[in-house]
Parts: sequence; structure tokens; C-alpha cells
Amino acid sequence: MTEPTHDNEAHGGALGSRLNWLRAAVLGANDGIVSTAGIVVGVAGATSDRNALLTAGLAGLLAGSMSMAAGEYVSVSTQRDSELAALALEKRELKEQPEAELEELTELLERRGLSREVAREAAVQLTERDALRAHARVELGIDPDELTNPWHAAFASLLAFTVGALLPLLAIVLPPAGWRLPVTVVSVLAALVLTGWSSARSGAAAVGPAVLRNVAGGALAMGVTYAAGSLLGAVGV
Repeated sequence: MTEPTHDNEAHGGALGSRLNWLRAAVLGANDGIVSTAGIVVGVAGATSDRNALLTAGLAGLLAGSMSMAAGEYVSVSTQRDSELAALALEKRELKEQPEAELEELTELLERRGLSREVAREAAVQLTERDALRAHARVELGIDPDELTNPWHAAFASLLAFTVGALLPLLAIVLPPAGWRLPVTVVSVLAALVLTGWSSARSGAAAVGPAVLRNVAGGALAMGVTYAAGSLLGAVGV
């Protein structure tokens, strides 16, 4: 009785972790696309100079990717600290009051649909095998072997943002001057359709609204920055 429960929980946690990483990667790429597109399209409203566009795009890519990486590192470090603190507290409670912890594990298993007798037997077996691991997974929802890694999160965020940002940057500097803006807008909107679809699918949400929100947000960002750039260019700023 204990093995299927334990394995299913582990598989479910691993699947949830993979989905979270996928959503984070998609959102990171989406941020890179929208923010960099906003910058280069805004600059394109003020000037058609390729060097100015490249400089602005690279600056946005580097600043954005480093900011995303730093933010993700801080956020995930805080999460990891919380997980370690929870595990340390659970370890102390298991040492100081083992019977109370065994009863708590039994009640948690009961809430998952097991009868009192089966839950007690499972709790005893799980405790004998590895009490801390059992409480971490059942009570805390933490896998001690797969704690969040802030460095992995920071690198993944940096990479996702950079990949996303490269699209509008290349689209604005590679085509001839007359084609830069339309190529960039079309490329960015197409990429936003893809990231909107991916985020919806990874979260098992409706695709249509997710894609519409994504495309509308990106179009609005480019429209606002292009208008601002055109205004500044017209007044000679």
C-alpha cells in the first residue's frame, strides 16, 4: 500500500516541477521579446540609424537578462531557505516528539482516502524507512532530493530572456531600412502567438484567450514606444 502512494507522489511532484520550469522559460522568453521589441521599436520611431538600434537593443537585452537572472536568483534563494528551514523544524520535531509526528502522518494519510488502519500501517512503515522524507513529502510537499536551485533558476531565466530578446533585435537590424519596422512587428507578433500558446498548453488553460492577451500586450507595448519615439524624433530630442 505504501509504495504506490509514495511513487505517485514523487511522480506528481516531478511533473509539477517540470511544468513550472517550462512555464518560467516561456514567460522569460516572452519578457525578452516584449521588452526588447518595445525598446528597438521605440528607437526606430526616432531614428533609422542601424548603430543606434543595435546599441539600444543590446543594452536592453543585457540589462533585461541580468535583471531577470538576479531577480530569479533572489526569489528562488528565498524559497530554498524556506524549504531548508521547514525541513530543519520537521527534523527537530521528529526527534523531540516522534509519537505526535507519527499520529500527524497517520491523519494526513487518512485525509488522502486511506482507512485509519491502513493509514497507520503506512505511516509506521514510511517512518521506519525515512521519517523525515515521509513528512517532507506528505506534510510539507517538499522533495528533500530536489530542492529548488537558485543558480539553475537564474541561468534558465537569463537564457530564456536572451533567446526571446534576440528575435526583435535581429529583426530590427538585419533587414533594409524600409523593411525593419514591419519585419520586426510581424516577427514579434508571431513569436507572441507561439509563447502564448505554449504557456496556455503548459498550464492546461484555454489557448485562445492566452494568445489574445499575449499578442494584445505586445502590440500595445510596441505601439506606445513607437509613438513616444516618433514624438521625440519629431521634436529633435
